[in-house]
Amino acid sequence: MSKRRKSDAPKAEAAGTGTAIPPAEAGNGDGTPDSKPAPRAKARKKAANAAAGAKARKSPAPKTKPTKKPTTKSKAKAKPDETASTTGAQDAGRGEGAAPQDKEPDVASAGTPAADAPRVLQRMPMAVRWNDLDAFNHVNNARYLTYLEEARLRWMLGLPGLGLDDDVAPVVAAAHVNYRRPIEWPGEVDIELFVERLGNTSVSLGHRIVAARDPGILYCDGHVVLVWIDRTTGRAAPLPPGVRETCSG
Repeated sequence: MSKRRKSDAPKAEAAGTGTAIPPAEAGNGDGTPDSKPAPRAKARKKAANAAAGAKARKSPAPKTKPTKKPTTKSKAKAKPDETASTTGAQDAGRGEGAAPQDKEPDVASAGTPAADAPRVLQRMPMAVRWNDLDAFNHVNNARYLTYLEEARLRWMLGLPGLGLDDDVAPVVAAAHVNYRRPIEWPGEVDIELFVERLGNTSVSLGHRIVAARDPGILYCDGHVVLVWIDRTTGRAAPLPPGVRETCSG
């Protein structure tokens, strides 16, 4: 009996792999069975796993589209001006888009006469008296009204007939004073009067008290309303012609 060579042993190939699988009882070349024969089932399973791995490597993985996160749109709310004034801020003391706000009068700027200031009817200098002072060592606020009254009387002295006659006379209907800064002693002040409004029976006289040495230093401003009344009835009467002519010029 001729011996079979190892190379003549039948070979089994796994499907699709080209890997030779030895038979279950392949000899060693001398007719004796191999000591560790590989089971067919184990070899087939190994070949199938190898084929599946090769196929998986060849086929590209499916591409997944990135999911976008939902975004929420928020509408920006308009902010009011802080400031203005504040800005406002900010620009020029107010926020953008806001209505302009009233401001307190500035003492320094109020003391500078405007370029289009009304014509002065009366400018009366006055020396500050020591008995005009109060416990705070400056002119009492009531004295401001006394200074303004004196200036009005001096102005009326220059009116034809003193601005009154046997039938009509002026009375004070309203007085308004803005106290800007205290008047100290010793000192000199100028009291200025000018026409703010000329009516049929009344005149609104604007007034200012400024420092004699510097008109830019403003102590107070405001106005007083003079109404001419009939001496008999106490009712408002037309302005005397001399008063109207003086205030109109």
